[in-house]
Amino acid sequence: MSGQVVLKIKQKLNLNQYLPDNVYLKRQWEKVTGTKLNLSDPKTFNEKIQWLKIHDHNPKYTEYVDKYLAKERVKEILGEEYIIPTLGVWDRFDEIDFDRLPDRFVLKCTHDSGSVFIIPDKDKMDKAGIREKTEEALKHNFYMNGREWPYKNVQPRILAEEFMTDESGYELKDYKVFVFGGKAKFIQVDFDRFTDHHRNFYDPEWQYVPFTTLYPTNPERKIDRPDCLEEMLADAEKIAGALDTPPFVRIDFYVIGSRLLFGEATFYHGSGLEPFMPEEYGRILGDMIDLSKVKKA
Repeated sequence: MSGQVVLKIKQKLNLNQYLPDNVYLKRQWEKVTGTKLNLSDPKTFNEKIQWLKIHDHNPKYTEYVDKYLAKERVKEILGEEYIIPTLGVWDRFDEIDFDRLPDRFVLKCTHDSGSVFIIPDKDKMDKAGIREKTEEALKHNFYMNGREWPYKNVQPRILAEEFMTDESGYELKDYKVFVFGGKAKFIQVDFDRFTDHHRNFYDPEWQYVPFTTLYPTNPERKIDRPDCLEEMLADAEKIAGALDTPPFVRIDFYVIGSRLLFGEATFYHGSGLEPFMPEEYGRILGDMIDLSKVKKA
């Protein structure tokens, strides 16, 4: 590919930042789904998520997508025992004093999704590679990816947390609680993320529900009902209440034995672009999102 072609592609990508949110989201939607985005009368879960990006601008959301500030806010709601210990927070990678960190830890950026580095052995970490990826992430405003409004004004920083695993000894399964209008309705469990990523959904009684988004589901894979399930659902609803009860929010937790730990809050599951399988569940969950009480931005 010639230098001129690369330059033209970069210029085209840079021009996207000047598009209004509704125009950008319509283009992104059509590119991903091959269909037109219905913002005037959204029906499905994913359509309503796009609508919420444009219209629901509660300033509290910004603090809860900041991975450092969210821990501080949830600590005030649930207590410090629900928070994964923070080992440090820095503005730049070169500010990190690795000699003061334990042999195992997790590094993540506070302002985006996906910039997470699990360090099981500090002596074997690819410091140069992680530095390059982290510094590049710090330059990027994650809001521009999918116009998820709360990320627009998050301060980019690097957070170090204590390394933890669940009963598997090698991973920490997510329990993602889907909260609609203040009521917990579904729990998503991701497992085998680093080998053969699967995703199962359960209702509040821990009955398997036969749908998934993006990753395949496995009804034969038995995921034990967490001992702290009722506590998890109640705490998810408490956090949603502190956020003024948004039409939808996903509150993520980890479970170690009987210990419940807060993970993060997400207002736009999969950026509203993950396909539902079977497709009918996109409408079923869409019906659970009530847009009528949103104070439109």
